[in-house]
Amino acid sequence: MADVLITETALRDGLQNEPGIVPTATKVQLARLLVEAGFTSLEIGAFVRPDRVPSMADTDELVTALGAVPGVALHALAFNSAGAERAVACGVDSVRLTVSASDGHSQANTGAATARALERLERCAGTLTTAGVRVEAAVATAFVCPFDGDTDPARVSHVVGELLEMGAERIHLADTIGAAHPAQVCRTIATVQDAYPELELGLHLHNTYGMALVNAREAHRAGIRRFDAAVGGIGGCPFAPGAAGNIATDDLVNLFHHDGIDTGIDPAALTEARTQLRTAVGRELDSALAAVPAAPVPRPLRGVGAT
Repeated sequence: MADVLITETALRDGLQNEPGIVPTATKVQLARLLVEAGFTSLEIGAFVRPDRVPSMADTDELVTALGAVPGVALHALAFNSAGAERAVACGVDSVRLTVSASDGHSQANTGAATARALERLERCAGTLTTAGVRVEAAVATAFVCPFDGDTDPARVSHVVGELLEMGAERIHLADTIGAAHPAQVCRTIATVQDAYPELELGLHLHNTYGMALVNAREAHRAGIRRFDAAVGGIGGCPFAPGAAGNIATDDLVNLFHHDGIDTGIDPAALTEARTQLRTAVGRELDSALAAVPAAPVPRPLRGVGAT
């Protein structure tokens, strides 16, 4: 078993921010390449309004086309009851409910403040659990909000508690605009861990200011073993001004492997998936490894990455 679990999010958080629409058949091909690379967790789409996020309009079709993938969990996002009902209808493995810790981003993203958004999600969670769909959750703007500034860790912990009450099994804290720094990330992680020590907590990092890899390493030292990432560093949030791409899966895997941390991902196969993704979006990708011919061979230092 790998030391960390990386959920590959390029098919959702990556493609949602691209100007062009990637065909469903191409997404299926990309998903299969990612499975061959060793991923056991894929975020493949979002059950959202097609007029707001057109690139996610085919999520139902994509779930159906992929079918059950042995040993691989297929996730999608939902923000409201309509999305939850679509998720149940197409039979996705699990749904990640998303809420912003800050009112400003919540209003921009969902048209409601955080408290109201949580009320909506409670109905979603009920729909999903009744149908036997696993419920996970993500807390957006868990560290910094583009509208409200720094997010109080106590507020994040409160939102986490509300999501757990709804039945969320795992929760990821999101650095939505990539503005968090390591001390801030570790402080919020510690606050949530102190309140909910049994929680399976993960991170969803963006790389606007080049701090994502540092934040990931410090979070790992703080006990985090679940990370979201996107091949090539593509992605962003269409409703968060200034948000750049996600932490790049290829760079994160390279870092962990050099630190002696097993991800279960084959770097060569990951490079093939990145090449196909670059072709699909029609542009160069943003990861550091995308700019070099091959990843360096990991040479872990003795003791580095040990816990």
